[in-house]
Amino acid sequence: MTGSLFAALVTFLVVIDPPGMAPVFAALTEHHTPQERRAIALRGTVIAGGVLLSFGLAGEPVLRALGISLPAFRIAGGVLLLLLAIDMVMARQSGLRSTTPPENAETGVREDVSVFPLAIPLIAGPGAMTSMVLHVSAARGDFVLQGAILGLMLLVLASTFACFLIANRIMKLLGVTGVNVVSRVMGILLAAMSIQFMVDGIVQAWPGLAT
Repeated sequence: MTGSLFAALVTFLVVIDPPGMAPVFAALTEHHTPQERRAIALRGTVIAGGVLLSFGLAGEPVLRALGISLPAFRIAGGVLLLLLAIDMVMARQSGLRSTTPPENAETGVREDVSVFPLAIPLIAGPGAMTSMVLHVSAARGDFVLQGAILGLMLLVLASTFACFLIANRIMKLLGVTGVNVVSRVMGILLAAMSIQFMVDGIVQAWPGLAT
């Protein structure tokens, strides 16, 4: 149980990357007052939490309804997380962790960025959603473990909210280079985890390969 919780915590920290979200939040709320920034940070975090918890609770039943096996989703999720890890190691932005140019243009005319792009896709992005489904489904039948995993996600979201509140201090302390270094280290960890997800899915789908 301890190992599963530690793996879930590390995965959530890596895919959401609270320190890495700080400069993004600072840029999105550059022209807002401190009170508005706090309100946007709170709304964005709460909305993202609702989305991620919904995926964690309903993800596996939805997969079953669609006829998608858990091993298949593990393999697909591993591939998705590997692509995200590559972006992190290369310190580049893609549609997995950022908005597209048309979405950036839309963001520029929005007064409230808490729902889009802050909550979705920056916090509750494809990587975070996939991670929730994978870890909660892996604890199938153990409701205590599932509850603990959901609690860990809430803890990571709380740390993300805290990073938003001190975004300017984080940028002064780490700078762009420091943030990229942290992201690269997390990306290496995520790459290893994504490969493990794929290996587990392949072994579950074809048990004979494990012998």
